[in-house]
Amino acid sequence: MMSATDPLEQQIDAFAQYLADERRASARTVETYIRDLRSFRYYVRNEGLPADAGKLDIVALRGFLSSLFGSNQASTMKKKVSAIRSFFKFLLKRRIIEQNPASGLRSPKIAKSLPRFLTVEQAFRVMDAPPKEDKRAKSLKARDQALLETLYGTGVRVSELAGMNLDHCDFTESEVRVLGKGGKERVVPLGKSAVEAIRAYLPERGGLLEKAKEGDPDALWLSRSGRRLSVRQVQNIVRRHGMLGAGRGDLHPHAMRHTCATHLLDAGADLRSIQELLGHSSLSTTQRYTHVSVDRLMEVYDRAHPLARDKTGDG
Repeated sequence: MMSATDPLEQQIDAFAQYLADERRASARTVETYIRDLRSFRYYVRNEGLPADAGKLDIVALRGFLSSLFGSNQASTMKKKVSAIRSFFKFLLKRRIIEQNPASGLRSPKIAKSLPRFLTVEQAFRVMDAPPKEDKRAKSLKARDQALLETLYGTGVRVSELAGMNLDHCDFTESEVRVLGKGGKERVVPLGKSAVEAIRAYLPERGGLLEKAKEGDPDALWLSRSGRRLSVRQVQNIVRRHGMLGAGRGDLHPHAMRHTCATHLLDAGADLRSIQELLGHSSLSTTQRYTHVSVDRLMEVYDRAHPLARDKTGDG
C-alpha cells in the first residue's frame, strides 16, 4: 500500500502550492485540479504503477483516461487532461522530471454547445419581472432589479458579480471595477439604466445593513440578513426572475452573460471590444459566446443579398 507521502503525492502538493502562490489561482480552481490529480494517483495505486511522476509514461496516462470512458462526459475528460498536462509541465519546468509524458496526450473532442440566450424583449421582461406576492420578496425588488440590470448590462461572471463591493462602483464615470479570474482586474461600463437601478437600491441596502447583526458593509449585493450574496443566491434570483419574466426556470447567470455578448454583437460591437468586456484572455473564447441570431441574419440578408431584393422594383 502506498504511503501518504509517496513522491507522487508530494509532487501534487507542490503543484497545488504553485497554483495558489505563483499562479494566484482561486481556491476553487486549485481544488478542482488537485481532485483530478488525486483520482489519477488513485488509479496509479490500484494498477500497481510507480508512485512517482518521473517514472510514469504516456501509456500510464492513457490507461488512466481509458478507465474513465463511459462514466464521464467529454467536457469532464477534457478538464482531467488539462490538469494532467499542467501538472507534468510544472514538474518539467522545475526539473523534477526529465521528460514530459503528457506532451502527447490529446483531449477528447467536445461538441460545441452554447447556452440559450434571451431575446431583447425577454431580457427586459426578466429584469422587470414582478416579485412573488409576499412582503419579504417585494422588499428586495430594488436589489433584484439592480442586480439583473448589472448582470445583463456588464456581462460579468456570477462570481464577479457576487464579489462586487460598493466602492467598486463609480457612478460619476458610469463604470465598475471587476475582479476576474486569476486576480485580474478590469473596468467595465455601467449603462445608465444599471446606474439608476443601483442608486435606487442603495436605500434598501442601507436598511438591510441597519437591521443586520453581522452585516457586510463592503458588499454591494446583500442578502436579507445583511451579508454578501453568495453565488448560489445570485443563481436563485436569476432563475426565479427567468421563470416569472420569460418562462425560463432554467435561466442561469451564464446565459445572461451570453445574452449580453450576443446583443452587443447584433448591435455591431466588434469581437475585441466584447473580449475586453467579458474579461477573456483569448479571442477564441469570446468566439464561443458569439453567433448571429436569426433575426440579425435575416436583416443583413434582406439588406445586402441581391436575391433578397424586389425583382419587380427599381432596386
